[in-house]
Amino acid sequence: MQVALVTVGNELLAGRTTNTNATWLCHQLDERGVTVERVTTIPDRVGDIARVVNEYHAEYDAVIVTGGLGPTHDDVTMDGVAAAFGRDLHEDETVLEWLEVEGGYKRADLTDGTADIPRGATPLHNSVGVAPGCVIGSVYVLPGVPAEMKGMFESIAEAFNGAPRYREVVHADEPESALLERLATAQRQFDVQVGSYPGDGVRIAVEGTDADAVEGAVDWLRERVDER
Repeated sequence: MQVALVTVGNELLAGRTTNTNATWLCHQLDERGVTVERVTTIPDRVGDIARVVNEYHAEYDAVIVTGGLGPTHDDVTMDGVAAAFGRDLHEDETVLEWLEVEGGYKRADLTDGTADIPRGATPLHNSVGVAPGCVIGSVYVLPGVPAEMKGMFESIAEAFNGAPRYREVVHADEPESALLERLATAQRQFDVQVGSYPGDGVRIAVEGTDADAVEGAVDWLRERVDER
């Protein structure tokens, strides 16, 4: 399963907010055997959101969009997602009922637009906050507030599954440049992915969907690499 992440927010692009949502989601998806092919951050602009969502929806198995939900003037993510599908926004009765019964809110106290989602979308209720998310096609729209995003993702996590992946690490006490030929040979011979990450020594990560192949590559490398 191949997924694209779209994080929305001018604050992210200005560097005033750290994009922890993308890091957390990538980790969760990787743990479920899902390959994240794109992580894209875009501004709070309807046209940009619509264009990127439309493009990624056609290219990947699923798209997860975070940020820009709510009734304020700069919360335009729902507008952009609706535009990507050629829909309009409407006040969803299911959302209002959930907010009354489960959230404890009175309808009269809710700001206009709070329950608006694209017409035809399935709402995702917000157990931590107020603003709902939604699912439309294979696009999942989640809040930007990390606690709300995590709670909502847990409600849809079962929709994201892929082949189990196995990963082991070898710590080498050699320059990265001296390892290149051995790394390429291991990757080719065992049909795994081999990455090298210099720092305090070199961390060699071996990944693949075949546990025996990963173990074989690691054993092969350990016989040929000076380990820390």
